[in-house]
Amino acid sequence: MKHLRVNRLPALPGPAAWNLLLGPAPVHAPLEGACTADIVIVGAGFAGLSAARRARQIEPGARIIVLEAERIAESSAGRNSGFMIDLPHELTSDDYAAPATDRTVIALNRQAIGFADAAVAEYQINANYFDRAGKLNGAASDAAHAHNESYAAHLASLGESCELLDRQAMKALTGSGHYRSGLYTPGTVMLQPAGYIRGLAAGLVREGVRLHETSPVTALTRESDAWRVETPGGRISAGRVILTVNGHLESFGFERGRLMQLFLYAVMTPELDRDALTRLGGRNRWGITPSDPMGTTVRRIDTGQGGNRIVTRTCATLAPGRRIGPGHVARAARIMQKKFDSRFPQLAGMKMEHAWAGHLCLTLNGVSVMRRLDDGLYSGCVQNGLGTTRGTLTGIGAAELACGMASDITRHFTAEARPKRLPPQPFQQIGANAVLRYKEWSARDE
Repeated sequence: MKHLRVNRLPALPGPAAWNLLLGPAPVHAPLEGACTADIVIVGAGFAGLSAARRARQIEPGARIIVLEAERIAESSAGRNSGFMIDLPHELTSDDYAAPATDRTVIALNRQAIGFADAAVAEYQINANYFDRAGKLNGAASDAAHAHNESYAAHLASLGESCELLDRQAMKALTGSGHYRSGLYTPGTVMLQPAGYIRGLAAGLVREGVRLHETSPVTALTRESDAWRVETPGGRISAGRVILTVNGHLESFGFERGRLMQLFLYAVMTPELDRDALTRLGGRNRWGITPSDPMGTTVRRIDTGQGGNRIVTRTCATLAPGRRIGPGHVARAARIMQKKFDSRFPQLAGMKMEHAWAGHLCLTLNGVSVMRRLDDGLYSGCVQNGLGTTRGTLTGIGAAELACGMASDITRHFTAEARPKRLPPQPFQQIGANAVLRYKEWSARDE
């Protein structure tokens, strides 16, 4: 008998602001008592809900239960920047390119976007929450502009379209004179991430998938040919279990010492009034990722996505224990206030309404953990900072593995190497955070 006891549950400081913008959500009762299922999915983010949908497609009659430790869209799924990116976005690269795998990655990313697009149509999710608007790589310095030019040349070699924008065009689009240039790519979907996740959850429930919130899994035990899945209020016996918990895979005892547990931070303005909108100028929706991956992501949204607001995201902390405190958020919020003020001097000093942290997981060699872990136990985890697209892919792939199906997705991820081992502590935490601070300083204008 194999017994896995979970040693750490998710905990993220600050509100999931995207979720707050949508108002109260339907309540899905916690798991209580004992029951059976064919498939249990642990985690109701992009990976978990995608796994549930794919499993339902393959086995329409299967009894599927999804367990979420928090409320729907309160965890990392409601805390990201909402970029569902189709093109290469390698965070350890200077310009996001990873030439050896880029054509394969683009094809897979577009499968994920197509899967999500079909879910939007099938479940009648608000189209504002899935906006095929494309995105910009923003460059504030000559060095960052050179990254844009390098990336544009790489995309051209792949036959991918893009458009370089000059300073005037960037200001007309964003209202900010901060950027020297921008590189527009049309394939990115700009999500209202909490709205999309809520809609996906609602659609699955209508299809008969059982969903239980505030039901963290505390233990998994292999009994004969089934797994016993335990939560504080109940237990389930299931032949197949899919873990879609991203970096918390380590909490279940897998890949310890091989996963980089990072926290990123974001702030959001209050609703911009008519005067602020006039002073800001620019268009009402756009999204900028920095040309230097350690720079600052900025988005502007409108009433269809939760109000006329600007979201700023930057700063990172490595926390191997998967815990940070309010002080980390406060420090990052101070930095982001300065970055907001420098980008939008016409709105300088505007106090942010929300500040929060989100958890992501990276590996040194950029691989995910999408594979069979044990008899009847599967993983769709470790998204390498690309949770919306790669989370969708690993969720699909984990469901296909659990249902005995092979695809381009399963072949790609199961062929990946195991995550590389990290340096020992305390060198890992001290050294990595020192490097992060240096890179943040180097990319301070980006």
